[in-house]
This record gives sequence, structure tokens and C-alpha cells, in this order.
Amino acid sequence: MTQAEAGDTPHTLLRPQIALPFILVALIWGSTWYVITGQIGDVPASWSIAWRFALATPAMFIIALAMGKSLKIGKAGHMLALMIGLFQFCLNFNFVYRAELHLTSGVVAVMFGLLMVPNVFFGRIFLGQRVTGRFIAGSLVALIGISMLLLHEARLSPLGGDVGLGVLLAIGGILAASVANVIQANETGAKLPMVSLLSWSLLYGTIIDFALAWFTAGPPVFPDRWQYWAGIAWLGLAGSVVTFPLYYTIVRQIGPGRAAYNSILVITVAMLISTFIEGYEWSWLAGGGAALALAGMVLALRARKT
Repeated sequence: MTQAEAGDTPHTLLRPQIALPFILVALIWGSTWYVITGQIGDVPASWSIAWRFALATPAMFIIALAMGKSLKIGKAGHMLALMIGLFQFCLNFNFVYRAELHLTSGVVAVMFGLLMVPNVFFGRIFLGQRVTGRFIAGSLVALIGISMLLLHEARLSPLGGDVGLGVLLAIGGILAASVANVIQANETGAKLPMVSLLSWSLLYGTIIDFALAWFTAGPPVFPDRWQYWAGIAWLGLAGSVVTFPLYYTIVRQIGPGRAAYNSILVITVAMLISTFIEGYEWSWLAGGGAALALAGMVLALRARKT
């Protein structure tokens, strides 16, 4: 348990200065899973990612300067930012965008709710953090629930895609994001202002994204649909620049355990959007799977907090 968590009351999340950013982050991140679907298909996924972070990067630097944070992060800081840029802002998103070619956005969001599982196990390996039996039990319950959702998805396959490939791509994104999560928590990352580290990470990630896009998809693609660029703006500014500083501020105020409950709200928002906009078809199998997945995540998070 972190010091922030130890000193908080059970009603910490109800304080307006925490509850409002908490809800705002969940609403924005919950919506981004659906917005991504408008960025793929007629545009190579790699170029959509490159445009997204090309917009987010200068905005994050401006925020860092406006907050009075130093952009000097040293050699070790730049090496860490390079690794975060590679795993978080390149590999993670390239896997996710491609996964949504085969799975509905809400299901991918639910799968990403299990990000805490590799986070904890990588944390055990690289940071020496303890894994509890209750966490393992909760994770297994969540895995059963997600398996039920994926079975339902495979039966419907509303996008006409390859569900198995979508699952593998989503797992790749989860593992890449987990590596980024764990390495930023090391001794070097803990000493750096979060917005400064994020600024450089975005810059390095964007450079890698452009190189990958050009290598895999050819010259830049510039769609003429205004909806596409509106989506890029939402993902780049709201989904990245606004939410990351807010979320990490919440983490520092109430600790990572309670802050992780944000993922439950994100999943709820994503599944609601998928239901009403993408036409996600529920069944007893899907409903039971969603309930088990959420219950397992809550159990695992509560175990991790203690």
C-alpha cells in the first residue's frame, strides 16, 4: 500500500478535486476506443497513429513549459523516454489499432482491463513487488469472463474479421503497454517530472511511428474526410495530452491502487458506446462474461491495494 493510499479515507474518490478528473479521464479514454475505429480501414493504421502523436507531442511540450517543468531529463532520462516511446506510443498503439480491425472496440477495451496482470508480474520480476493469492484469484475470474466475451464475439464476428488474430494483436498491445508502465516506475522515472518524461517519450515515439508507417505503408496518407481529422484531434489532444497529466496527478494523490479503478469506468463507458453506436449484440454469455470480468478486476485490484 502506498503512503497516499494508507492515509486516505474510503471516501477519497468522492472528493470533487479527485472525482471530477477521475470521471473526466474515464469518459475520454472510454470514448477513444470507439474513435479509433474511424481511424482505420481506409487509412493505414500506422499513419493514423503517426498523425495522432504528431499533434500530441508539441502540445505536451507546451503543457510542460506552461507548468514550469524543466525539459532537461539527463542521459538516463532520455534512454527511458526512448523505451517508453517505443513500447507505449509505438508498439502498444500499433497493436491496438490493428486489433480493432477484428474485434469491436468495447471488447478490446475489456481485454485491456487486464493490463494490471502483466503489470504486477513484470513488477514482481523487475521491481521486486509482491503478488498476492487474491490478486491471482481475481485475475483468473476476470480471464474467465473475458474468455466468455471473446467466445460471444467469435460467434457473431460482426466485423467479419479474424477474432483469433484480433486477440493476439490485443495481447501484444497489452504486453507492450505493460512494459512501458513498469519501466517508467523505476528509479530514474520516479525522479523526473511526469509531463517532461511524457513529452520526450511522445517525441521519440512519434519519430519511430513515422519511420514504421513509411516502411510498412509507404508515403504519408492524407484523408480528405473532416471526421478523420476531428478524430485525430480528439485522440491526440483529449485522449493523450489532457488525460495523461490528469491521470498521473490522480495516481500521485491517491496512489496507484485506487487510481487503477479508473480502468473499470473506462471499460463501462467503452462497452456502452460499443452497444449504442457499434450495435454490439448482448447475450447471456456476453453479459455473464462482462460481469465476471469486472468482478474479477475489482477483486484483483482490491488485493493489489492491500
